Amino acid sequence: MAKDRPNPIQYLTYAYGRRLPDSMREWVAHDLADYGAVRRHMVRMAIPPLLVLAPLWLLPASLYVHMEMTVPIYIWALLMALALNKVWRRHRLAQHNLDPNLVDEIKYKKEAHIHEDYIRRFGPRPESARFQANSSPF
Repeated sequence: MAKDRPNPIQYLTYAYGRRLPDSMREWVAHDLADYGAVRRHMVRMAIPPLLVLAPLWLLPASLYVHMEMTVPIYIWALLMALALNKVWRRHRLAQHNLDPNLVDEIKYKKEAHIHEDYIRRFGPRPESARFQANSSPF
């Protein structure tokens, strides 16, 4: 498995948009769709606005002014990253030729007992309901 993981340079470029080789598709699927995917996404998206806003702290001003200049922008950037995390992760999965519906894999695992109970009570869902089984906004 060690050879199927990106090296530090590959990981850094992957974290901000570059596509990894096909030999690492399993690792990408785990990274973008398994437990901790949202946390990893938020950590990655928290770094660029921090780097952009950090120079503002070099300006001569009080702590209050520094906070007033940077904190609202930083919080807004984090909220947007959280709101768009599924959209971004779906895009990244599609970029690596993986199924974009893998983003809902964690939800499916958590709710498996509910689906099994439904099937036990009412039988399998009709094939026509399949398109409603994901959280894609499109």
